Amino acid sequence: MTRLLILSFSPLLSDARVLKQIREFTRDYDVVTCGYGDAPPGVVEHIRIPDEMRLDDQAGKLITLRQYRLAYGSVSGVRWARRELRGRDFDIVLANDLETLPIALELNPRLGVHSDLHEYSPLLHEEHAPWKRWISPYLTWLCRRSLPRATSITTVSHGLQRAYRDEFGVDVEVVTNAAPFIDAEPTPVHSPLRLVHSGAGLRNRALHETVEGVMLSSADVTLDLFLTPNDPRYIGELRDLAARSGGRVRVNDPVPYAQLAQTLQGFDVGVFVLRPVNFSYRWSLPNKIFDYVQARLATLVGPTPEMAEFVRDNGIGMVAEGYSPESIAAAVDALTPQDVVRFKAAAHARARELSADPQIAVWRRAVDRIRDGEAISGKGARR
Repeated sequence: MTRLLILSFSPLLSDARVLKQIREFTRDYDVVTCGYGDAPPGVVEHIRIPDEMRLDDQAGKLITLRQYRLAYGSVSGVRWARRELRGRDFDIVLANDLETLPIALELNPRLGVHSDLHEYSPLLHEEHAPWKRWISPYLTWLCRRSLPRATSITTVSHGLQRAYRDEFGVDVEVVTNAAPFIDAEPTPVHSPLRLVHSGAGLRNRALHETVEGVMLSSADVTLDLFLTPNDPRYIGELRDLAARSGGRVRVNDPVPYAQLAQTLQGFDVGVFVLRPVNFSYRWSLPNKIFDYVQARLATLVGPTPEMAEFVRDNGIGMVAEGYSPESIAAAVDALTPQDVVRFKAAAHARARELSADPQIAVWRRAVDRIRDGEAISGKGARR
């Protein structure tokens, strides 16, 4: 059986995108995983990267001197993975995110490398001037050096697809962060209307503006946030803000991904109004939008292009005119229970076609082409 390494610098059991890859390919490949945390089910071997082996400890002086090859090798997580994987034989490597791709290529798998890019790395944190000055050129170098050598490439949205194609001259397919299909029915609309947001507790997502928007709203609504503790200080600020909402807003601990759909089904409207503070945010089409669909919720988003288009085209919710608390409040005020019933019904009608299955098929075709010798390593990703 074909031996496939799925490589990701993430905690695999909580990485929804990587878990979909693992579930798909363990059916008829010998899957070896390398990443943080415990072994996923179904793999023949798991190479666990120790938690103390970090990804953010590259030598800053080497970045400043533009010694990028040495800088990449100075990252402790990279050093560890290189050492542990060296000399192992794989037929194919599926490399998640840009930072794993040089290692995948160094392994020289017998058939080829598929690169799955979860972000547009060169502009990931462009809103921070020092990052853009020093780190963006480094990541651009990694892209130029590595992407043309991948056999095939996928990314998460059409905006990122265009950017990788136009800047680096490579062919890229899109695999959205769609959620697995859930056999469920829309729940009756609650009174007060129950809004929900689930995701990362990051300051640059400006979640406080959503909280303030709900607090400004005159509608009979509540808002629950389920946030991972990415920035504990910011989450503390959100809790303080919610405490002034008179009980309308609650900040909750996250729930395991396996329980998320059931938790979301207790709400009416999934909310994500994301200011486009960087390139990836502008072209974001995040997994939570698809989680809301599978939970049969209505969806409220801001005017970021791909989210807005997705919501409008599928008739599953409302698009706020802007990103400010006032714009969010106006959108919430405009939502009627009848609207929510209609949006929930549309989500239900489209749940299967918007599920992960059609998206995973893109990975399946790409990896099977490598296995079957239909893609030529080092050329298949070039335009």
